[in-house]
Amino acid sequence: MRYLYLCAISLALVISCKQKSKHNLKTPINTKLAGSVFGTRYSVIYPSEIDYKPQFDSLFTAINASLSTYLKDSDISKINTNQDVIVDHHFEQVFKASKSIYKATNGVFDPTIGDVVNAWNFGADNRKFISDSTTIDSLMRFVGFNKVHLNQSKVKKESGTYLEFNAIAKGYGVDVIGDFLESKNIENYLVEIGGELRVRGRNLEKDKAWKVGLDEPRFDSEQSIYKVITLSDEAMATSGTYRKFKIDANGNRYAHIINTATGYPSKTNVLSVSVIAENCMTADAYATAFQAMGIESVKAFLKEHPELKVFFIFENEANTLETLALNGFPES
Repeated sequence: MRYLYLCAISLALVISCKQKSKHNLKTPINTKLAGSVFGTRYSVIYPSEIDYKPQFDSLFTAINASLSTYLKDSDISKINTNQDVIVDHHFEQVFKASKSIYKATNGVFDPTIGDVVNAWNFGADNRKFISDSTTIDSLMRFVGFNKVHLNQSKVKKESGTYLEFNAIAKGYGVDVIGDFLESKNIENYLVEIGGELRVRGRNLEKDKAWKVGLDEPRFDSEQSIYKVITLSDEAMATSGTYRKFKIDANGNRYAHIINTATGYPSKTNVLSVSVIAENCMTADAYATAFQAMGIESVKAFLKEHPELKVFFIFENEANTLETLALNGFPES
């Protein structure tokens, strides 16, 4: 009887262990959250039953209050109207990263070009529009991020200098949400804001690596996927010229990316630049800079920056699409 009793206990333990094992191996279900932010849409996917949307919205509100030139009472808008402001850690993080990339690109990436962008009617202040070269010359006198300094949480600049971090802020917002998720011990996620994204780990619900799409450059405002690639523990941002551009009297297409040396839009055959980096803030800024630099200059730049992976989509002389993958940008 004692032997049978022990067998029964053993059988019960085995069944219990199998049930627990089966329970532990249950496929995680992703939470998928979406909403509006920074004038575009965001989406976040992570394997947890906890709804973090209130926390996300709170973080987005804080970032906007610090960095949005679309808000008149934001810190950056107050700085642009020469008010005395103590900036927060969001501003400091973006400022320091921008300064680093400004130096690395020899001024091609320059957050002080914003007023010139507005003058061409590409920016936040769409009431402005360029009328003649005199306007450009007057605005360009205040361009140069080397003239702007951050000291003890205060920005020092010329009164006529206008700051705008729109070419890096979306990427920064992606990183803030990613860092928040990691602070909650969530190691597998995808965060995307207006096409800029960051992934960590895997898509546990599908038990696969994260798959993301690159948009096909189209001038008809429609959206379609050009190619799908796999990302892991990386961030990617894309800068395209096929949605924001101007055409002159001779039919030349000029991108919304302003040449920081001349103040004029870039005439380019590059339609799209995608950059993969460790964080999305870096990818976002370099995607903008690489549009302005052009393919040959980027090739030379990447020899000193193997940490950046780049993918160009451009028009050749026959007006057909060509692609170029650099530094090991994934083929699929």
